[in-house]
This record gives sequence, structure tokens and C-alpha cells, in this order.
Amino acid sequence: MKKLWINCHIATMENAQYSCIESAAIITEDEAIYWIGEEKNLPNIQCDETIDLNGAWVTPGLIDSHTHSVFGGNRSVEFEQRLQGLSYAEIAKNGGGIASTVNATRKATEEELYNSALKRVQNFSREGVTTIEIKSGYGLDFENERKMLKVIKRLAETLPLTVKSTCLAAHALPPEFQGRADEYIDYICEEMLPKLNEEKLVDAVDAFCEHLAFSPAQVERVFKVAQALNLPIKLHAEQLSSLGGSSLAAKYHALSADHLEYMTEDDVVAMAKSGTVAVLLPGAFYMLREKQYPPIQSLLNHGVKIALSSDLNPGTSPVLSLRLMMNMGSTLFGLTPEQTLASVTIHAAYALGLQQSHGSLEVGKIADFVAWDIEHPSEITYWLGGDLNKKVIQKGQIIKF
Repeated sequence: MKKLWINCHIATMENAQYSCIESAAIITEDEAIYWIGEEKNLPNIQCDETIDLNGAWVTPGLIDSHTHSVFGGNRSVEFEQRLQGLSYAEIAKNGGGIASTVNATRKATEEELYNSALKRVQNFSREGVTTIEIKSGYGLDFENERKMLKVIKRLAETLPLTVKSTCLAAHALPPEFQGRADEYIDYICEEMLPKLNEEKLVDAVDAFCEHLAFSPAQVERVFKVAQALNLPIKLHAEQLSSLGGSSLAAKYHALSADHLEYMTEDDVVAMAKSGTVAVLLPGAFYMLREKQYPPIQSLLNHGVKIALSSDLNPGTSPVLSLRLMMNMGSTLFGLTPEQTLASVTIHAAYALGLQQSHGSLEVGKIADFVAWDIEHPSEITYWLGGDLNKKVIQKGQIIKF
């Protein structure tokens, strides 16, 4: 079935630029883009339906490439503690942080986790997000990691979204393994990852490389098992200190290394050579009131692709708006609106290994796009919050909210 979408302007985001087509049209066939160009050049093809977009600006559907959307409880009390002067590390040492969310997530049923995550993810969908990555990592044992990944799979089956699942079992040390980090890594490598992969619950593998989580040597063991299972890898790296995690991610040709406030010039060079995407998370930077900025200019100078993401999680980034992260990407990190749009479209697609099918509007790619009632694509970044009028199209179908 072919549909003709007329009376619009298009920012295709090819080559990470607006690549604007004025007075444009799109033909979709089933789930894919069949033709795109200036309306005056429309081919003489019979279409089954014509949709007038009333002069809207069309962009690729937005992609949130790093979230922890499935979790039990919340950590609003810790938010207050940080405002009173406690650091992230101090809160974690006192039993807060990831450990408190692990406790709440383990207690929650699969249905409770699904219902709470559904509400959060729907916020992104209404905002124009058509693809989202969701990590496990609050279970930290086989049954509870499996429970989280099953919720992610269920979200993928029920929501009009492309949902990618990432196993983040190496997120923190569970209480039953305190003082035995190497044994926990053994458990992940020998038990959890192989079994979860066998059940087809995992699209990628992630880890937290940090002094309060896992060392580069421990993370490398997880990477080797992921490679043996033919699973792509990602990494939380250089958020709180410089351990060379982003260089390790580059060594293993990771899809992305994320956070990166403390990465060095050598790390940047390594990522540039490997093609690993730098996923920056301004929500966590803002919530933790960080002073150490990611090396934005160095990343740009070396041609490292930059993605922005919500990092939705209950502790350090309770963010429910990817568009807000775009604004922060400009106001905090100095990216232009064109760069921020690239960061949540084509660069975010690279961060998930989806660049061949998602992230830009090109013939043959999936017909995920948003028709915005705006006068220029820069407005998507410019407006601070609020719900911009739009139509969200997922696989060639207008989504009803």
C-alpha cells in the first residue's frame, strides 16, 4: 500500500545536516520510504491515500539511545539529599543509589514494572520519539534481570515504537556479592548472559566502568563474552573519573560509550578511529550539578559522532523529555540546533546500530518521521519544554495517542 504525504518541508538529516527539501513530498510503501523529494518532481505513481501535512516541517522520528525506563520505585529522597550537599558516591555508600532501586525492582512484579514503565515511555512517544533503547541493570541476578528484559520485550510488542533491549547486568555489585566483584562478573559471563541471550531477550550488552562499579579489566571480561555471543556492546564510561573505559569500548568497537565527562584526548582519538559514538547525557550532568564538561570541541574536531539521550533513570536523570535534552545540549554543551537534531536522529541510530534503517529520511529506510507545526527545524531545540503540535508517523502509520 502506497501513501502520498504532501505539502511539507523536510529536514532529511542525511550526513547529519538538515539537508532541507522545501515544498516537498514523501511516498511511503507499507513500512518504508518509497520516494522523497520536491513535490513538483513527484513521479507518476498511483497512491492509495494522500495526506496533506499543511506546511509542516518533517524530520526523522526521534531516537532515545540510552534509557533505564524499567525500574521499581523512585529516588526523590536522594534528590533532596544531593541538594543538601551529599555526593552521588556518599549516597551510594549509605545504601542509596542503584542499590535502593535494585531492592525496589526485585520486589516489584513483572506487571507492576510494565505498567510503570509504560507510562514513562509513552511520554517519549507523544513527544516524537519513534525508537528507544531500554536497559536492564536493576535486577542483578538472573531471575530479576530476566524479569526486566521480559518487560522490555513486552513494551516492544505493545507500543508503536522500535524498542531495543540492552543487558546491563554489570551495573552495580548486588548485595549478595559484596566484596566478591570478580565472582559476580563470573556469574554474569557464565550464567546470566548466555541464558538471557538464548531466550532472545538481549539486543546489546552494557556495563558501568567506574570506581564505584567495575574496573576496566572486569568490564573487558564481559565484553569478550558478549563478542562470543555476537552481541554488540555499549559502555557507561568516564562519568565520575577517568579510567580509560571509553578507549576500552573503542578497542572492542562498541556501538557507543556514554557519559564521558572525564574522557581524555587519547580516549577521543581512540573512539574516532573505531567509529564508536559518544552518547552525552545532559540530564545526569544537570541533576548531579557536575562541573566537569565532556570534551565537546575535541569530539567535534576528531569527527566523533555525538548523540544526546535522556538517560531516564530514577536516581541521576529522572528525565521524561528528549526535547529538553536537545535544549540542554545547546545551552549546556554548546551544540547547535542542527547538531542536536542530528544527535537524536542519525547519530542516535548509529549508537544503536540502526543507521541502515533509521535516523534519516532516505529511500528504503523505515518510514518513521514527525510532521512538526513549526517554521524551522531549530524550533525543536529552541522551545524549552511544552508539547509542540505534531503528527507522529511510525512505519508509515499515523500514531494515535
